[in-house]
Amino acid sequence: MPTLIDLGINLGSIIDPNTRDAITQLFNLVEKLASENDKLRLENQALRDENARLKGEQGKPNIRGRNRTDISSEKERKTRPKDQPGSHKSKQLEITRTEVVPIDKATLPADAVSKGYETSIVQDLVITTDVIELKRETYYSPSLKRTFTADVPAGYEGGFGPRMKAVAILLKTMGNMTESPITKVFESFGVAISKSSVDRLLLKDKQSFHDEKQAIFTAGLASTSYQHIDDTAARVKGENWHNHVICNPYYSAFFTRERKDRLTVLTILSQVDSREELPYIWNTQANDILQTMGWPNKHDRLLELLPRGRPLAYGELTLFASEQSLSKTYTARLMEAMALAAYRERTDIPIPSIFMADDAPQFKLLTELLVLCWIHDGRHYKKLRPVIATHREMLNTFLNRYWSFYHELLDYKADPGPQRAEVLSGRFNTLFTAVTGYDQLDERIAKTLAKKHELLLVLTHPELPLHNNPAELGARAQVRKRDVSLHTMTDEGTKVVDTFLTITETAKKLGVNLYDYLLDRITGAYQMPSLADVIRERSGQVLVTV
Repeated sequence: MPTLIDLGINLGSIIDPNTRDAITQLFNLVEKLASENDKLRLENQALRDENARLKGEQGKPNIRGRNRTDISSEKERKTRPKDQPGSHKSKQLEITRTEVVPIDKATLPADAVSKGYETSIVQDLVITTDVIELKRETYYSPSLKRTFTADVPAGYEGGFGPRMKAVAILLKTMGNMTESPITKVFESFGVAISKSSVDRLLLKDKQSFHDEKQAIFTAGLASTSYQHIDDTAARVKGENWHNHVICNPYYSAFFTRERKDRLTVLTILSQVDSREELPYIWNTQANDILQTMGWPNKHDRLLELLPRGRPLAYGELTLFASEQSLSKTYTARLMEAMALAAYRERTDIPIPSIFMADDAPQFKLLTELLVLCWIHDGRHYKKLRPVIATHREMLNTFLNRYWSFYHELLDYKADPGPQRAEVLSGRFNTLFTAVTGYDQLDERIAKTLAKKHELLLVLTHPELPLHNNPAELGARAQVRKRDVSLHTMTDEGTKVVDTFLTITETAKKLGVNLYDYLLDRITGAYQMPSLADVIRERSGQVLVTV
């Protein structure tokens, strides 16, 4: 926290307007210089760290949690306590056995009379190692000169049974453990297993689960009118990649990609692995999209050379751009516009109509509507660090009004209507056209006002949430994996992590027991409905979001 400067000056009590304006300007100058000083201090430390690194030394240690500014708005955004009655229900447990515990009668007085039993519930685990000898019937045909042997039962391939395989995946995905401690856990139960065997249990023969992930994503995209989307850092083969999270109340899907630009998000939505697999088309819609991206008039003549109305392959388009000497920037814009036009024409996959996201450029133009997160917008105000006491009071007063308006929007979602929507729209204008005299705060208020349409889509779509926390919580699950495992080393490993993170987080949202689900799939029983089917069934119900 910056040192607070309290000069004891009440701007409202200054009668002379010139004097009041002069002091206001002085206060804002102090804030500007303090902000610039903070930035220069950080830049100077970064340069010193880089200089130390070049000398073979270490820079200033980055100790997690120290000197970090809290910009969370969770306390302010949470629904008021009076609006959240009720408590958590106790889980009903099924009694598996009853054990009578006798009392030492020698400790009882002579007149003690039996009153039956006092019951208490205790939970325990029974863990045993099951070593199975599979005697597979074998027959020999002299006429065919061929031996016939019964197949290994489903799930028992590779020398380990389905329960071990399910537990290994559970420990890796839900327990966030690496292969070495998983190996030690199994060894402590008397299992003879190596780390390489655990690797195989986790990585090999997972196509059926990859197919389940694909089905989850398809069902999830079709389950609500909107989708949450976000991305976070990921490490692959020692390099910085990006993990993309797309979700709603029924599912969470994860995709690790080398980039995080608009074309990359399009590959995910189009359910292909790379931009080389995307279709591209030049038509009126592509031209309209391109013009919104700031396409220069001097390149318009090149557009007339594009074949109109037929899909182009990635190689054709890159060759065209190269032959026309288009820069990387304009080549990217042309490809994005044509890929977007082709994507919007597809009917074989669900096309989301609304994204809930932050204001990052890669999320724009992908859907008909983009709704912005109030929590993300509120963080910008929490980043303001005024050093003048008067400005601190102005900021706190405004934030109280900000979150009061947020709660009014929550109330509206519960009981929407055109008249209430009109009132709230006017209240938004009043709140975000305010001029406080604290320049940095006024600039931030003006930026929020410019996003009115995206922040108030809830007035016409009351089913929309007001924040993007589900996607950020999904991203946090990926971050926890990165903290433990650092990075994945193979494409296969990266794909497996995404698949089981998707299955785990989706099962959690749907209340499906993950161990039972994994065991059902590994044994090939398929007695449990797929998570995709559960999504389709649940999404037919009335959806209420807060």
